[in-house]
Formats: sequence, C-alpha cells, structure tokens
Amino acid sequence: MLNEMAANISFFGIFLTGVMYTLAIAIQKRFKSPLLNPLLVACIIIIALLLITDIDYNIFLYGKLKADGSYDGTGAVMFQNLLTPTTVCLAIPLYEKLRYLKKYPAAILGGILAGTVACLTSVLLLSMLFGLDHTQYVTLLPKSITTAIGMGVSEELGGMPAVTVASIVLTGIIGNVISGGVLKLFHISHPVAQGVAIGTSSHAIGTARAREFGEVQEAMSGLSIAVCGLMTVVLASFYAMIHF
Repeated sequence: MLNEMAANISFFGIFLTGVMYTLAIAIQKRFKSPLLNPLLVACIIIIALLLITDIDYNIFLYGKLKADGSYDGTGAVMFQNLLTPTTVCLAIPLYEKLRYLKKYPAAILGGILAGTVACLTSVLLLSMLFGLDHTQYVTLLPKSITTAIGMGVSEELGGMPAVTVASIVLTGIIGNVISGGVLKLFHISHPVAQGVAIGTSSHAIGTARAREFGEVQEAMSGLSIAVCGLMTVVLASFYAMIHF
C-alpha cells in the first residue's frame, strides 16, 4: 500500500531525504556526538524506512511511476544530478582561499600530495592483499575526494560509481568522527597542518569538522578538497594502469 502511494507522488524521494536529513541534524545537535553524523544518521533512517515499508528503491531514487512503466525523474536522483555543477563550484573556494596557498605553497601542496599518494597507495596495497579485481580496485581509488569528482573518476576508470559514493561517504564520516583524536594523538597543532590533513583525507564531511577547530582550519580544509581532487584525477589514472 505504501509503495503504491509513494509511486504516485512526485518528489517523494527529495521530500523524504530532506525531512530525514533535517531530523538527523536535530539529533546531532541534541546529543552532540561526532558518532551521530547527520549524513550517516539520515542514510540509516532512510534505508530502515525503505526496508520496513517495502517501498521500491527505484521509486525513491527516480520518482513517480508513469503509465509506461518509466519514472518521471523527480526522485532523489535530482541531488545526484547536481554533482556536476557542484564540481565546477569548487573553483570558488579555491579562488577565495588562494591567499593561503600563496603564503604556504610548499607546505600545503606537499601535504596534499603526500596525503593523496598515501591514499592511493594504501588502496593499491590493500586491494592486492585482499585479492580484489581491477574493477573493484579502481572503484576505491577516489574514496578520499569529494563525491562530485569521485564519481566521474570512478566511471572514467571503469569502476562502479555507486560503490565509490558509498566509500566516499564512509571515508568522510570516519574522518569527521576520528579527526580530533588523531590530531591530538600525533600532536598536530598548527592550524594549516590540521586543515590540510582533514580536507585531504575526508573531503567536505571532514571540513564540517574542521570548521569546529577554527577559521584557518576550515579554509585550509576547503582548499585541500579542490587541490586533492585535481591531484587524484591525475594520479589515479596512473595507478589504474597497475594490474595484479
């Protein structure tokens, strides 16, 4: 019954996503725990609702079911369609924070490059260790960059974009949750180093956490997202040539 109702409602997926994300934000504010990341909580709630109510995932994602059996495109997929213009918009924070790059060029670029290489190399070694095939391997290569860029990289390399998105979200959430503890553990106190570390390893979700440390950390994390994305686009192509 609920599935039939949802199948006849335009923008059902968008409405459900918006409501659940708003609820997740309220939960995070109420309990103030980094484990209750709004994105993670919203995903869990939506998955649980779809399973309990038996609503077709295609209806949630693609929208109202039309008479010919196709969908009207008013589902949550509309958020996905915004990823391409979002990629272009990354030029804005990069331009706005260019002064930081000019002030600490070697430290910033060196830090981002080191983080990018460490990420790609760890994916390579772990993929070899666990016997992943080439498709699975290239799917995970862009796991530490923003979704807007990561999906395109995964598709271009012959990976599975849907799995790439899941790995990117998981990477960001883990970075958001543990970044404070990691910085304390390794005594990383310089605001530029903190921002670069968070932005390079856990993209936008981590940047939300960097904002809590200070304006410089937020700025550097935002800058690192764009630069790390560009570096990953270039380096991932070379890593993808490795077959095992």
